[in-house]
Amino acid sequence: MTELHECAVDSNFFDQNSEETVDLSTAAISKHKSIHNEGRPSKSRSYGWTTALKKLMGSGPMRRLQDRILGSIRTDTLSSASDIWCLGKCYKLSLAELTSNPDPGNSFTAFLQDFSSRIWITYRKGFEPIGDSKFTCDVNWGCMIRSSQMLIAQALIVHHMGRSWRKPLQKPYDLRYLEILHLFGDSSSCAFSIHNLLEAGKAYGLVAGSWLGPYAMCRTWETIINTSKEQYDHEKRKQRFPMVLYIVSGDKDGEQGGAPVVCIEVASRLCHDFTKREQDWAPILLLVPLVLGLEKINPRYIPLLWETFTFPQCLGILGGKPGASTYIVGVQDEKALYLDPHEVQSAVDIKMDDLEADCSSYHCSTVRHLPLDAIDPSLAIGFYCKDKDDFEDFCSRSTQLADKSSGAPLFTVIQNIQPTRLIPDHDSAAASSGNDIGMAECQCSESFSIVDEQEQEDEWQIL
Repeated sequence: MTELHECAVDSNFFDQNSEETVDLSTAAISKHKSIHNEGRPSKSRSYGWTTALKKLMGSGPMRRLQDRILGSIRTDTLSSASDIWCLGKCYKLSLAELTSNPDPGNSFTAFLQDFSSRIWITYRKGFEPIGDSKFTCDVNWGCMIRSSQMLIAQALIVHHMGRSWRKPLQKPYDLRYLEILHLFGDSSSCAFSIHNLLEAGKAYGLVAGSWLGPYAMCRTWETIINTSKEQYDHEKRKQRFPMVLYIVSGDKDGEQGGAPVVCIEVASRLCHDFTKREQDWAPILLLVPLVLGLEKINPRYIPLLWETFTFPQCLGILGGKPGASTYIVGVQDEKALYLDPHEVQSAVDIKMDDLEADCSSYHCSTVRHLPLDAIDPSLAIGFYCKDKDDFEDFCSRSTQLADKSSGAPLFTVIQNIQPTRLIPDHDSAAASSGNDIGMAECQCSESFSIVDEQEQEDEWQIL
């Protein structure tokens, strides 16, 4: 796998400067051994010591210890003068913070509290075997699943507790918080576990031990949520996904050509179905899978991606470096700030009623970043709209963003549907399979922003 996959045992997991600390330690030990073993064969033994040291330095407990000693973030990894946007919240940083009393809600400390309150889901080991396989851990292949779990967990946090929620500083914990963590436990009894996601994603090629892309991951979430909805309807289960899921795709279900289209009439129809026509609207989670280039992201899309983090509805990006998925939650200048799932931790069982549960492994205080132009062009953006007004604000912002795109938007917003375009039909999604899963005939018109279709098709690549 790529370098992020090696993070479980490699010092590259740290920021660029802490990497030097580990390398210097390794070099010092190697030099010490060569002096004492001069004139004797020592290559294999030295290699063994170096390997053991790297594994020790790469272990989860050692990283957390180093975070406490070195600090969760170094002052030279992020700018002290540039604004940070984190999931729709702006932190206006300045050098004046060092000499004055800043607005506590806008300070660098406030950003770190926000960042460390996001749910962090990583590789786990020691869980029950997945299906009929012998896999009891997901190291080196589960990062896309883990990244998607983080994004969905953020949607649930915002829905139930609001964007201003911060992780509890002491026990007992809030029951709702524990219920959300329980959903993502590593057991088939947990609704959104890696076990159940793999089962739901079989139609899209999900197999334990194999990597997958953002589009297949989005469709997998559509399947598992629709399945849980049916179980709720038929069995009157207490748990139900509390919002509409809308996978936003373009022509031919987003597989080739054309920017994805947010259709307002489709959203309205999904809300009516969700509420059984008892209400006009419902909370909506939008997932927008995109392909923004071939081997590298097309630079024209980078400013547009950056601006999505200014949307109050922003849930971040499911993506990262090629072959190594992360959960991108913020931006500063030309950097993407992310939570990394590539740390191996032991599986834990968070019970919904255990107010004293140890939840420390679900939060990370170390901010890591990568250049925006290094992001894999295959990614997915998430948005959460709590009500109709919020959705209309999202549509307005999206239309303005498309107007700035010079004919190559990330996605477009349209008003109506007509009988020849495919749209999601969530009543049939769970019973369908293949690339046309859960699709019904309609066509969208009255676009909020008119773009050149030929130019779009030239820019978009096969997903």
